[in-house]
Amino acid sequence: MKKTLLFFALAIIMLSGCRQTKQEVINLPRTNASDEVIAAVDSFVEATKTRPVPPDSITLHSIMILKHGDVVYEKWFNGQTAETPHQMFSVSKTFTATAVGLAINEGKLNLNDSVVKFFPDKLPAEQSDNLKAMTVRDLLTMTCGHDVEPNSSKRDSVDWVEGFLAWPVLHKPGEYYLYNSVGTYMLSAIVQKVTGEKLIDYLDTRLFQPLHIQRPEWDESPQGINCGGWGLSLKTEDMAKMGQLFLQKGEWNGKQIVPAEWLKEMSSYQVPSAPSGTRFEDLEKAGLNKDNNEWVQGYGYQMWICRHNAFRADGFAGQYIMVFPDRDAVLVLTTSSSLYQPYMDLIWEYLLPIL
Repeated sequence: MKKTLLFFALAIIMLSGCRQTKQEVINLPRTNASDEVIAAVDSFVEATKTRPVPPDSITLHSIMILKHGDVVYEKWFNGQTAETPHQMFSVSKTFTATAVGLAINEGKLNLNDSVVKFFPDKLPAEQSDNLKAMTVRDLLTMTCGHDVEPNSSKRDSVDWVEGFLAWPVLHKPGEYYLYNSVGTYMLSAIVQKVTGEKLIDYLDTRLFQPLHIQRPEWDESPQGINCGGWGLSLKTEDMAKMGQLFLQKGEWNGKQIVPAEWLKEMSSYQVPSAPSGTRFEDLEKAGLNKDNNEWVQGYGYQMWICRHNAFRADGFAGQYIMVFPDRDAVLVLTTSSSLYQPYMDLIWEYLLPIL
């Protein structure tokens, strides 16, 4: 009998501990949407259906608008719900860069650290001067010096870090912009190397828990390293919290959870930019310039600069966390879109005026 009572007592203690450690979800405050906001969003939604010419398309999954920290509009489409985690694609990069800033703040690395110093056992037999010169900052700004993005790094039969380090570095790091998702994977690998934790675990206690975001899923390489540049899945409200954190300069519920200066650097112009898959010298040939393309406005640390004094985390097929400091507003969109600049033009036409 005593053993039975002891067993139940231990079970109650263990269950109590589980309840205490389970992440509590606290949603953002809500206010009712104005008629103006509702009308503008309705017009935007209709335009996404009628403006594209087949086979181009824009399939909305969710919209959330924040003003002064309150959700003033939210809606889900095409089978998506508030509880549906959405594939972030390259929005993942912004979270990886946030982890880098936290690790720097903890003294575990710095912007000018050379990439090769973290992986002495994975270096190619011959190392170019450009490879040796590549720094953490170069990875953050997509200026690590590759002429084309590494692809052999992502084969299951290859160690992704070794594949990246073996890839030719034809340009001097810091001087040639090329969108490079595998470079972001290297940032994840560096964070894991210096902290002893996977990126998802490192961010869980430092970012996700303080924001009351349930621990998300994040894809890994065959070597057990979170992909960094892609593979994160979040709910729409999780994305909105991240945007609001930038507006609040890293402060949440009276506590500074990310250094304000780091978020400022992430979201400020650091280098000139080009759309993913476009070589910088081909911009003029493609007719792309700051007047007609959102992807040539400049790049920060794993974030894009926008027109209208805004900046954004940006993922394939139209996943956006758009932050408007001048308007104290955040706009979150998840979609499946084959259009990019035309979709962004609709955002400016219909949604910008109500922010």
